[in-house]
This record gives sequence, structure tokens and C-alpha cells, in this order.
Amino acid sequence: MQFRLTAFVLVALALLATPAHADITLFTGSASSPSNRQTKGAALGMTLLVVGFEFEYATVNDDPVTGAPRVRTGMANAFVQPPMAFMGIRPYATTGIGIYQEQLPGATTRSVAFNSGGGVKVSLVGPLRARLDYRVFKLRNSSTSLFHRVYVGANLSF
Repeated sequence: MQFRLTAFVLVALALLATPAHADITLFTGSASSPSNRQTKGAALGMTLLVVGFEFEYATVNDDPVTGAPRVRTGMANAFVQPPMAFMGIRPYATTGIGIYQEQLPGATTRSVAFNSGGGVKVSLVGPLRARLDYRVFKLRNSSTSLFHRVYVGANLSF
């Protein structure tokens, strides 16, 4: 009896399962506070129909003139997006938590970071998409506790 129930549950799960899709993004953009600085990074994500998860690493350059620190972030994000693109555009909303390292001359801070935002993935050719993204980062124990980031990236779906 228990074997039949287990077999039934496994077959039902196999029939209900949706394929997972993965993608990788390489990006560059601008981060603010206390000055606009270049940011660059990469993200690796996986989508299960409308819900997805993404791991991201990014670096924001320092600006010695304004005293803006170099900031490195490693984030784990969850996002929601429609199951299909509309006219080649797929919007998404995201939020996440991670760690950051902020470096100023003579001082380094490491702590927890939070982010939220959204963007769009625009179909280009085959699995290649452009990605436009806006995020707000909240850094605990930081000299620049809040900054905004805007980026454009090349996104490859596989």
C-alpha cells in the first residue's frame, strides 16, 4: 500500500513539474551616494515558471575626490516575473539579502546588505537578451548606508 502511494506521488510530481531555466548576466552601470561611480558585475539565476532565484556579485568603484568608498556586494535574490515575454519584454521585481565590503583609505567594513528593485529583460536574438535593472541597496554599519544602482547588461538564457 505504501509503495503504491509513494509511486503515485512521484508520478504526480513528475507530471506537474515545470522545466527550470537558467541565465547569466554580465552588467555595467552606475551607483550613487555620495557620488556617481561605475559599477560592474555578474549574476547567475534560475527561474521556475514565475519565481526565480539569483546570485550576484558586483563592485562599485571608489571616488577619492568625493571620499566615496569602493563597495563589493554578494547578494542572494528572489524575483517574480511573468511566465512569458510580452512583445519581447519580460518585467521582473526582485529583493534580496547578502554581504558587502566597503573600503575607504585605512578602513574596511563588512556587514549585511539588503536590496530591492526591478527591471526588464528584452529579447534580442535567440537566447540573448538585454537586461535593464534598478536597485536600492541598504548597507548596515556603512558610511553610505543607502545607494541606488542602475545597470544595463547582456543576459544569456540556457
